[in-house]
Amino acid sequence: MTATKPAGTEPAKAKPRRRPSVLRRPAFRMMFLLPAGAALLIGLNAGLQLLGADAPLKIDRFPQVHGMLLVLSFVGTVISLERSVALNKAWGYAAPALLGVAGLLLISPLDLWIGKAVLLAGTIVMTVVYIPLWRRQYDNVVLIQILGSVAAVAAAALWLRVPSIPVLLPFLITYVVLTIAGERLELARIGINSPKAEPLLLAASFAILAATTATLLWPSAGYPLYGVLLLALVGWLTVYDAARKTIRSQGLPRYIAACLLAGYGWLAIAGVVLALHDGPLTGGSYDVAVHAVFLGFTISMIMAHAPVILPAVLRKPLPYTSGFWLPAGLLHVSLALRLGLGDGAALNGAWVTGGVLNVISILLFAVMAVWQATHAQKAAV
Repeated sequence: MTATKPAGTEPAKAKPRRRPSVLRRPAFRMMFLLPAGAALLIGLNAGLQLLGADAPLKIDRFPQVHGMLLVLSFVGTVISLERSVALNKAWGYAAPALLGVAGLLLISPLDLWIGKAVLLAGTIVMTVVYIPLWRRQYDNVVLIQILGSVAAVAAAALWLRVPSIPVLLPFLITYVVLTIAGERLELARIGINSPKAEPLLLAASFAILAATTATLLWPSAGYPLYGVLLLALVGWLTVYDAARKTIRSQGLPRYIAACLLAGYGWLAIAGVVLALHDGPLTGGSYDVAVHAVFLGFTISMIMAHAPVILPAVLRKPLPYTSGFWLPAGLLHVSLALRLGLGDGAALNGAWVTGGVLNVISILLFAVMAVWQATHAQKAAV
């Protein structure tokens, strides 16, 4: 007689493992950072050209697109990729794709207007991505970032007709400052006790966007107002950001806090410079404001958040190492040399040396970040 298995004892069939969505694969997301990396490298090369230093590539077109390439094609691609990951919809990745492609077009031999048009399209899609994110929770964090994104659209649109980057500077500053302010609000909420803090930041953000427009329409009143409002924003960040407490801790929290507080200091310097002018900046004042914001503030924020944000975006670890202090410290010391002695004391040698060291600090951090990410991945295998 053949034995029969009691009912219900058959081994359960293993459920087939679902393959991760293409949108969640690291290789897919990394693809969008490749043109951003190219924009960064060409932007740094253009910076060396503007300094009169020995740049690897000497192409006249690069300095013309230097600012927009770094702010909207590099920083914009990184920010929009993070937002697209949060949205988790295929169409959302059109934003980093367009901004990255725009950077490649801007450095290509094609007519400049083509790259400008694609850049504008990228900023528009980037702004549209925020709308469903806003509808999910009607969160002030997203609303503040939408205001910043609107400034990016305005900058890209105006660039089609206004070739002067100094005129567009407040719009570019507003984009990065409000985007980062929104990020910091989200991270600072745990430690905020005052019910007035969040409404104050939201009101300041609307006021900054309005003052940004005023710099274009009524510059004599707009620039001082804009500078004062940036200082007010710095005051909010300094008072409510947890960095004031975590600077006394150790390891990654202390490193992040140091980068944040140093960045707020540079943003305050830019605010003072803008408040003391009644029109588009020129000469040393322009150099101070531009690099205090986009190197001292923006790059410092990127260095601070990279060990936290990039793993969430790329699904790859980026372990903190005390070595990150070296490029971060070099960035701020070299910027002080460039802006303090170079622009402040009119010492051309200090200006050039500081600028070259700025480039080295950014490249050093990028190399260390890639090393840490690849080393951690191999160690985990």
